[in-house]
Amino acid sequence: MKKVTKAVFPVAGLGTRFLPATKANPKEMLPIIDKPLIQYAVEEAIEAGITDMIFIIGRNKRAIPDHFDMAYELETELELNGKTELLKIVQNIIPKHINCIYLRQAQALGLGHAVKMAQPVVNDEPFAVLLADDLLDAQVSVIKQMVDVYQAHQCSVLGVQNVPREQTKSYGIVATNPIDARLEQVTAIVEKPKPENAPSTLGVVGRYILTPRIFHYLDQIQPGAGGEIQLTDAISALLAEEKILAYRYDGVRYDCGSKQGYLEATIRLGLRHPECGSNLKALMEKIVNEEKFS
Repeated sequence: MKKVTKAVFPVAGLGTRFLPATKANPKEMLPIIDKPLIQYAVEEAIEAGITDMIFIIGRNKRAIPDHFDMAYELETELELNGKTELLKIVQNIIPKHINCIYLRQAQALGLGHAVKMAQPVVNDEPFAVLLADDLLDAQVSVIKQMVDVYQAHQCSVLGVQNVPREQTKSYGIVATNPIDARLEQVTAIVEKPKPENAPSTLGVVGRYILTPRIFHYLDQIQPGAGGEIQLTDAISALLAEEKILAYRYDGVRYDCGSKQGYLEATIRLGLRHPECGSNLKALMEKIVNEEKFS
């Protein structure tokens, strides 16, 4: 029984929905309070026992490896000025036993293409895929929940949630047969169907545990719309050979690829932040009251 020790982070996208903020700064580095989105995703993987973080980056994403690398000048400055607490924060962004691996994606040819690029590192092991746009807030890391499901069933697992039918055109949608309250067996998966054609309202969010057999189908499928290789198409082909499960995770998803989801995540997590939570709540109440009478 092979453990899931590798996670793939496709982070080569351009982040056009957040322009001009993402013109020079990767969308995955946008902060929620005091941590960038990518750090939340990496911490989620670390909690699941994953040790190898594989980042599929583009040419404008140098800030991501810089964030997880040592910052000699900054650390020296903090040490000389006696700012020990800040120094600890900078030095402990990730534990020392975690390996960060960066692979360059020359062209953004779809999520399937990004995942396929990780094959030389993943090799013949099961692996996780995390999309940093989706910030999943949970008592137990969602990827850890899914790794536990994988360990029990030894097959691919898709993180899913119910979505409004009018939004099915924004998700990969699965048809399933129920197993228990949170677990279902996938019978079909369709990429972004129109609401009237969707087989259900169960949408795949940015969390996957995949068996290495997925690479065979990523090699076989043809590019779809826009010349992109769709991960959904490879998963659909894999269904003919292997069992795939859909897992209704325990947690709250914030779609930080949208402005509204990003703002909600900032407010919700900000209200819980030990440093600014109480002040933020008071500020929000003040702003609301002022708006009422403006």
